Amino acid sequence: MADMESFIPALHKPASLLPIARHKDALLYTIETFPVTILIGQTGSGKTTQLPQYLEQAGWCNDGKVIAVTQPRRVAATTVAKRVAEEMRCQLGQEVGYSIRFEDVTSATTRIKFLTDGLLLREALVDPLLSRYSVIMIDEAHERSLSSDVLLGVLKKVRKRRPELRIVVSSATLQAEDFLRFFAGDNEVDAAAEAGGSIGRIISIEGRAFPVDIHYLSDPCENYLERAVKTVFDIHTTEGEGDVLIFLTGREEIETAIDMIADRIPSLHQDADKLLPLPLYAGLTTEQQMYVFEPAPENHRKIICATNIAEASVTIDGIAFVIDSGFVKLRAYNPTSGIETLTATPVSKASATQRAGRAGRTKAGKCYRLYTEAAFDRLAEATVPEIQRSNLAPTILQLKALGIDNIARFDFLTPPPAELIIRALELLYSLGALDEYAKLTKPLGTRMAELALEPMLAKCLLSAPSFGCLSEMLTIAAMTSLQGNIYFSHDSKKAEETARRKFAVEEGDHLTLLNVYQAFVTKGRKDAKWCQQHYLNFKSMSRAVSIRNQLRRYLERFGIDVSESLTGPDVLRAGGLPMQERIRRCLTSGYFAHAAMMQADGTFRTVDGGTVLHAHPSSLMFNRKADWVVFTEVMETGEKTYIRDVTRVEKGWLVEYAPEFYRVRS
Repeated sequence: MADMESFIPALHKPASLLPIARHKDALLYTIETFPVTILIGQTGSGKTTQLPQYLEQAGWCNDGKVIAVTQPRRVAATTVAKRVAEEMRCQLGQEVGYSIRFEDVTSATTRIKFLTDGLLLREALVDPLLSRYSVIMIDEAHERSLSSDVLLGVLKKVRKRRPELRIVVSSATLQAEDFLRFFAGDNEVDAAAEAGGSIGRIISIEGRAFPVDIHYLSDPCENYLERAVKTVFDIHTTEGEGDVLIFLTGREEIETAIDMIADRIPSLHQDADKLLPLPLYAGLTTEQQMYVFEPAPENHRKIICATNIAEASVTIDGIAFVIDSGFVKLRAYNPTSGIETLTATPVSKASATQRAGRAGRTKAGKCYRLYTEAAFDRLAEATVPEIQRSNLAPTILQLKALGIDNIARFDFLTPPPAELIIRALELLYSLGALDEYAKLTKPLGTRMAELALEPMLAKCLLSAPSFGCLSEMLTIAAMTSLQGNIYFSHDSKKAEETARRKFAVEEGDHLTLLNVYQAFVTKGRKDAKWCQQHYLNFKSMSRAVSIRNQLRRYLERFGIDVSESLTGPDVLRAGGLPMQERIRRCLTSGYFAHAAMMQADGTFRTVDGGTVLHAHPSSLMFNRKADWVVFTEVMETGEKTYIRDVTRVEKGWLVEYAPEFYRVRS
């Protein structure tokens, strides 16, 4: 036996062992023969990593064509591209590349391109028929993200003009019939019912799943975070080897869980294996995400605390135990207040099943659900598609830019409620992106659609030249578009607070972010120690610099003069012609719909008075006085709705920059 110890396991399974391998010929034949192929396969069946390679080998990239694979999440697009590049032994960005918002790692030689579904929609603005692509695969379509739903509708139109285009829709659940029927359209419904007619076929790949034992709580628990951590230590002390995956709802919860686990590690028995807690959520940098996929060091058990990213988008090998909190953060838009929040909501049965399945990938596993079986029985069958619960302004702006003017006639997989469409049209009209005939305005509306920014922020950036604060607004736009955090947390909260206060501008968070950025580019860029002293995350700040450069290039392309003004941070303080007022007016011109008034008790109310908002503890407006504010971000945790990135404005400005909007409301 002693000799066996000198073996080390391979990092990757040979592709030939993946469940998809034995379907290779059938898949290639179907894609060759039919315009639409619906692929049912569990996460981990190899569909995302292998199918693009099969297609490339079969010649679908001849004549300089490209295979596109879309993902609902950035994390998936980057990790999968990295994996496929390794398998094809090429450098990432050469034959295999990825493209996500503000980060394009592709080149002229790219043949297989992974990208978010939102980004492929953006490409359609420039090339409406997506003519570079021979095959477009919409992966994880069952998640029914806003962009993938719209993309399916756009592809249905494109297909009529490009019969040679091949569309592959991959889905982990049995929604396959619906997808096929959607592409077949009414005229072929009978044919579709028989066998998909001439339009397409459904192919099912069984995932190689091992049995998973499911355990429920006998009584509901008060606090699923504490319970999850307790369960980790129970598993660790009583179960065999295997990594643990915990499903939580968001970044703050994940960070708390990791701290709680770290605090309890010292109490473990000395000889026991060690625990390695790791986070996985959308705001992490690409490097931070990669740790999760590395095999655990010897005598260590990985404890991965993840959002629902790990539910379907990515496969992490080595997971034997899943702990499911039973919650997920979902977008919820309230058309009356115009506020879109991320709210922790019970998962659907489909999601819970998908989560449990993560434990049975490499061997039999166990799933611990932190709720009762009765609670599981009460869960909804499937999650409500995003298009029925989101602010549709960005979507409608994009459809209009794609030349789809009659939104009501657009072919949606699930039509959104009329009320959401009306609210979106109202907002776009008051932002000046649409005229009274609901046509895109030129140049403002078309430019807003082309900027990869949320409509309100796009409006701020495009109005900045008229307020004389373009350079500053570019910085603010870049800083608010960062997904990660610009501060890194530290054991000493006091020291962190003091460091943050150095940049504080009492008019609010946006001007403070501007200060942080200006200080970083003058002092912190070449001096990593400076960042540490100020508790700033060097990576996030560098990303802000690159996002700002990209936004600047966009504006240059629009023919806007982007030569930088020489106003340093000192002018902000000295208050020449108050630059800070220009910036605050400019913010109001875009974010007037996100306005709130401070109440005597320190909370804020939306303009219609219906929603109580609290300044987030990380905001400068936490415990400060202000009559009126605008805010860019809303988040819900537990009972309260918080606003982040808050800036003081004057009530008069709201009416001045959005007369239609406020006349409608009064």
